[in-house]
Amino acid sequence: MPSASLTFVLNLLSTWYMVGLIWMVQIVHYAMFDRVGTEQFVRYEEDHTRLITPIVAVPMLIELATAALLVVASPVGFPRWAAVVGLLAVVGLWVTTVVFSIPYHDLLLKGFETSAHEGLVRTNWIRTVLWSGRGALLGWFFYGMMDRG
Repeated sequence: MPSASLTFVLNLLSTWYMVGLIWMVQIVHYAMFDRVGTEQFVRYEEDHTRLITPIVAVPMLIELATAALLVVASPVGFPRWAAVVGLLAVVGLWVTTVVFSIPYHDLLLKGFETSAHEGLVRTNWIRTVLWSGRGALLGWFFYGMMDRG
């Protein structure tokens, strides 16, 4: 098992990678789905799904594994309650992805539908807020750990 400090750093890095990515997806990428055009949309959505999966799957799995490990063993300066809150946020992210994001993408794979697009954008705010909150939580404790020297 990696050291608690290494686990924390991997968790911090995977989370902040996802914070940046989710904001780009929310503000830029998903917002422009309705500009692709109906004739090309299914291919665009197929390509989006195929290309985004490895970009998000690896850091999400690292984040999940390291969040769980931090509950078991966290470094000095990172309290167990913060590790539990962080893990609960990760669980919320995965649940939101499975319950909302994947079904909306499945609908969009059949063709552009305004209600599916709007639902995807609206419910993706849940993930955007959860990842941003996780990033802030981890950043706060990282700053405190660095301040201790």
